[in-house]
Amino acid sequence: MLTMALTREMVRGLDELAQRQDDVVSRRQLVGIGVGHDRIRSEVRARRWRLIGRQAVVLHRGPLTERQSWWVAVLTAGKGAALAGLTAAASYGLVGFPSDAVHVVVANGTRIRRVRRTKVHVSRRFVPADLHPALLPPRTNRERSLVDAAVWSENARTACAILVSAVQQRLTTAGRLRRELQAAGGVRHRAVLLAIMDDVEGGSHALTEIDLVRLCRRLRLPLPIRQSVRTDRFGRRRYLDAEWRLPDGRVVVVEVDGGIHLLPLNYWDDMDRDVELVISGRTVVRIPSVAFRLDERRVGDQLTRVLLGRESRRAA
Repeated sequence: MLTMALTREMVRGLDELAQRQDDVVSRRQLVGIGVGHDRIRSEVRARRWRLIGRQAVVLHRGPLTERQSWWVAVLTAGKGAALAGLTAAASYGLVGFPSDAVHVVVANGTRIRRVRRTKVHVSRRFVPADLHPALLPPRTNRERSLVDAAVWSENARTACAILVSAVQQRLTTAGRLRRELQAAGGVRHRAVLLAIMDDVEGGSHALTEIDLVRLCRRLRLPLPIRQSVRTDRFGRRRYLDAEWRLPDGRVVVVEVDGGIHLLPLNYWDDMDRDVELVISGRTVVRIPSVAFRLDERRVGDQLTRVLLGRESRRAA
């Protein structure tokens, strides 16, 4: 609660700051409207305000909301800090990737201040043009946020899942993410992420089938019939990625799933087709396209077991 010692101008300035920044301000901002350090200390000691770190001042003593925790991170981490990565991506609507930390980015050379539950990322390419022009707290734009969330991931599987989910949830397009990845330069997981964006758009499906045939040749496995045509009981023509008619009478079908297969209607249609294939006596194996790039050894071992009934020793 404001006391009478504050001038009318101070009260007006503080109210404007509080409204714009969800009741979280910086010491520097308070001094800028005439609220001196002594007054700040007095309010904190009186338990009307709360100081977090050396800069963030919360204008109440209750628990922080999510947005208030964002403001604390941005005001504390360093000059020019902005929400980024998973935190900014979540603010744009990405779901399924919770994080215990608030992720912020600062430019290279920034003096970093550590704050609890905040992950500060230093970027050599972070510039004001990367920020969303209107949203508060400051945050990187949608595509940069999503790409950063992916390349800051510890493993490529999670990185791919983030970008595919962003497209699936209609937050952006594969083309926009590809352009952001290309602008990012030599970042972690870049090659596989670019390949997955091709898969999402359907452009590299044939290339993945080539990967499958190449792997079969290297492991001396029978070569499949590619893009074989089957007519289902409703008269619809179905194209199968790869099919083997084995000497023991089994028919094995392998379907290579790109990102487009994760879209709900495509997924439903794929599952319906698989059920019909199993009913017809075929063995159906589904392999995500990303597996050829991330874990080809395991793909080779699985193919060897399903086709020959033994472990692969040459999948490396």
